[in-house]
Amino acid sequence: QIDPEQLELIQNAQKRIKQKKALYTHFILFLIVSVGFILASVIFNIGSQIKLFGIDWFVYAIGLWLLILLWHTFKVFVTQKFMGKGWEKQQLDKLVAQQEVRIEKIKTKLIKEETLKAKAEIQEEIQLTTQKKKSELTIIVAAAQNNVIGKDNNLIWHLSDDLKRFKNLTNGHHIIMGRKTFESFPKPLPNRTHVVITRQDNYAVPDDVIVVNSLEDAIDASKKDAQPFIIGGGEIYKQAMAIADKLELTRVHHNFEGDTYFPDVDLTKWKEVSHTNHDKDDRHDYPFSFLTYIKI
Repeated sequence: QIDPEQLELIQNAQKRIKQKKALYTHFILFLIVSVGFILASVIFNIGSQIKLFGIDWFVYAIGLWLLILLWHTFKVFVTQKFMGKGWEKQQLDKLVAQQEVRIEKIKTKLIKEETLKAKAEIQEEIQLTTQKKKSELTIIVAAAQNNVIGKDNNLIWHLSDDLKRFKNLTNGHHIIMGRKTFESFPKPLPNRTHVVITRQDNYAVPDDVIVVNSLEDAIDASKKDAQPFIIGGGEIYKQAMAIADKLELTRVHHNFEGDTYFPDVDLTKWKEVSHTNHDKDDRHDYPFSFLTYIKI
């Protein structure tokens, strides 16, 4: 079997032989016919009276045929040589090479775009992670010595300095609470964004109060706040203890009867970083302490 490339070379060679044979035949015919024109005019006086600009007709006939022969010669030796199969292949290879360069440029551009997109996604993820790290979820609560925090949805004690501390710490922040805690307020607290957790559908609240169905949704609604606060009640505190970063605890040094409790502070998970005592006085019926814990 002949190799396809070798076969193509043979076929091209055969074609060139045919072209040159045809040119040779054309040349022989040209010589014979030209001699015939001359003999017919000079010897046999055929068309001897036909002249153009004083030149015999056979000269024009031979000249015209010569031009055709020259064109045939040019086609065989020039056109076919420089614009034949080899030239076509060369032009095709050149075009393919240009296309390959273009494809490589497109690939490079796409790789760059994908790289930039991936970098942007990574940067966004880093920023989100950083924001999450900067956001400090804080529990704030006042609890008795026996962890009671309320009874019949009301506070059991009134401690003026504790209320001031609550106001100062939560001012300007999101405060997250359960429905009952929210309903214990005469009206929403000023300069704070209220996020209320309830399972009730179509729970009616003022326009600036956010209603969600879970603690996770409440935290998501407060993600732009650097320090959202969990302010109650008992069930919300229990859920928040596992995910909170900080605990602001007012420990009232007295035991009370109540129906709502704060969970025990596990000192293997929480580290005390601040402790301020406050004695009983004419404005405070019970001694208490301000305690700050951070998650270990």
